[in-house]
Amino acid sequence: MSSEPVVHARGLGQRFDLYAKPADRFIELLGGRSRATPVWAVRGVDLDVMPGETVGIVGRNGSGKSTLLQMICGTLSPTEGEVRVRGRVAALLELGAGFNPEFSGMENIYLNAALMGLDRRETDAHLDAILAFADIGDYVHRPVRTYSSGMYVRLAFSVAVAVEPDLLVVDEALAVGDEAFQRKCFARIEALKERGSAILFVSHAASAVVQLCDRAVLMEAGTKWLEGPPRSVMAHYQRVLYGPAERRDELMDELRAPAPARLDEGLRVESTLHYESRGARIEAPRLVDDSGSEVNVLLPGGLYRYVYAVHFDAAADQVHFGMLVKATNGTELFGMASHAHGEGIEHVAAGAVVRVEFQFRAAMLPGTYYLNAGCVGVLPGEGETYLHRIIDALAFRIDETRTRRRVSGFFDISEEPACTVSFEENR
Repeated sequence: MSSEPVVHARGLGQRFDLYAKPADRFIELLGGRSRATPVWAVRGVDLDVMPGETVGIVGRNGSGKSTLLQMICGTLSPTEGEVRVRGRVAALLELGAGFNPEFSGMENIYLNAALMGLDRRETDAHLDAILAFADIGDYVHRPVRTYSSGMYVRLAFSVAVAVEPDLLVVDEALAVGDEAFQRKCFARIEALKERGSAILFVSHAASAVVQLCDRAVLMEAGTKWLEGPPRSVMAHYQRVLYGPAERRDELMDELRAPAPARLDEGLRVESTLHYESRGARIEAPRLVDDSGSEVNVLLPGGLYRYVYAVHFDAAADQVHFGMLVKATNGTELFGMASHAHGEGIEHVAAGAVVRVEFQFRAAMLPGTYYLNAGCVGVLPGEGETYLHRIIDALAFRIDETRTRRRVSGFFDISEEPACTVSFEENR
């Protein structure tokens, strides 16, 4: 591979002039005083991307990610600074970009390939591979305006990767594809990396950034705020994203010298849902470390206990307790019950208080996760039912910056989880 960067950007900036009303722009064109309000979407960004390297660009909406990519791809001319890109560029900047909706998929294949520098003969040579990868059947002969969003992405990505670009730019386009196609795309991206293609990848999905990228850049207010290993950058990004709005600027400032916090008071849950109590009440759910201190910023690979108390206002039989770890998108990652099915506590009297502890190993990828809590039992004259349940009882964050452990996938619980229950004195 070449030692020269595929992307070399220095002091890159993009300014947009905003006008209060259209007439102000017209007056300026006639030589009048400028009435524009300058807004910098991106400013002062330095970035190098080497052959075979995948760089993730992350940040909140409006942080300048897409504008940066457009300058790198040449669809926007920088207001200041310079950017040099070596070789062929293939870009998926937005859904359907570069497609003529009235043309068929086949016609758009040739159109997009031509925009990437391929002549008709070269496109013909790649056509079978493009059609096989897109796998949209006879729809390739129909107008693109009849396509679903997933079909748009299938065709656009298939053309982009078939030309084996020196730089592939993907801006959230894969988020609309189904899981099978996303997996195929990720495998193709890995193959492009092996042959030396550089890749710029924008995504809000922490797992995708960590899985694919060698380095990550956090954008904020149009500037490159942080750059480093993907796990570390995503951990900091999640901390800011889920922190209180009034402390956001303070949290962003802390990113340059992050503190190893264990209990982040700003990590709040706004989606908690309590089911109606049917004779039991789950109270005080919390996470504690081995010293018993409450925490919500966990070290990957560390052992923690999820603790809550259950107050029984009515007697119940065959009682057992549960917990569930979920990703921010609601995906259920891991669940555990205190007893096997049909083997719950035979009888719990009214007035009893039960302390429940679930021990688990926090080997998840950096990011924010949510915990549910549940109590199930049999009431007199009824079948098994939830006695109480809390959805999103609390949130916790995995902090990659304080660990040497490396994991893959969503998480890896390497030791057998354990749960213990014990009765406290009646209240």
